[in-house]
Amino acid sequence: MYYVSALVLLLAFAQVHVNQSGAPAPFDLQGHRGCRGLMPENTVPAFLKALDLGVTTLELDVVISKDRQVVVSHEPYFNAAFAIKPDGTPVSKSEQKTLNLYQMNYADIKQYDVGSNGNPAYPEQQKLKTHKPLLSEVIDQVEAYRKQKQLPSFSYNIELKSEPSEYNVSQPEPAPFADLVQAVLAKRVSPDRIVIQSFDFAVLRHYKQQIDAGKYPKVRLAALVQNLRSPEHNMEELGFKPDIYSPYFKLLSQDKVAKLQEQGMRVIPWTVNDPDDMKRLKGWGVDGLITDYPDRAKSL
Repeated sequence: MYYVSALVLLLAFAQVHVNQSGAPAPFDLQGHRGCRGLMPENTVPAFLKALDLGVTTLELDVVISKDRQVVVSHEPYFNAAFAIKPDGTPVSKSEQKTLNLYQMNYADIKQYDVGSNGNPAYPEQQKLKTHKPLLSEVIDQVEAYRKQKQLPSFSYNIELKSEPSEYNVSQPEPAPFADLVQAVLAKRVSPDRIVIQSFDFAVLRHYKQQIDAGKYPKVRLAALVQNLRSPEHNMEELGFKPDIYSPYFKLLSQDKVAKLQEQGMRVIPWTVNDPDDMKRLKGWGVDGLITDYPDRAKSL
């Protein structure tokens, strides 16, 4: 009887192990700000183009307007590299940070053109008139496009652009910021398709606390890293192991990738634009990569 019981327990354990492990997750190709190298960054045209190019995740950034709208934008101001004012004149370098989106209502933000000038740092980027969209607008339009084109499901990797020095200056503090983002997502996207990422670990800690308390649904959390400290040091500061460790790609080595994965984290570096770098990182076993040029990753 003892041996039979032991065998039953062993088989049950093996079955649970198989069910929980499942098939290996596919390589996650993420379009950075949609596909910044090809279309105006963080705009609806960039996200639609990225889907056409076969990305598995749309990576984007969000900030908050004066009227508490969640706006898709990398900076909490209008970048002089490409933004044009409603009167048709370009935003100057000296005035860009005075155009604080946190002090502007979205109706005014939408009047600025962020595509017609292109971006000199990305000569392949198509020039077209477009605006900074709301997160709700992005989701509604790309989901309609996915259904229209019968494209496979994809994820959203949403970065909350947050810096402690900017709390209540160009952004809310982490808790109200996260609440506003989550309110948009709750109405539109299944939690299993959402990644929340940030360089500000206070944002990630808040999300983790809200998930553990049952106030937010379970979404994947990604720690963005650009410092030279060890992953162990960053994990200690964060206070928990995130689902994804997402460093600047030059901070990685094959050994570091393996050690992070051994701890149960997926490794998805940013921003990888050279095909040779892409191939090397893929060879090291990274779980995905974030790129401005999803078209260059086709050979992977």
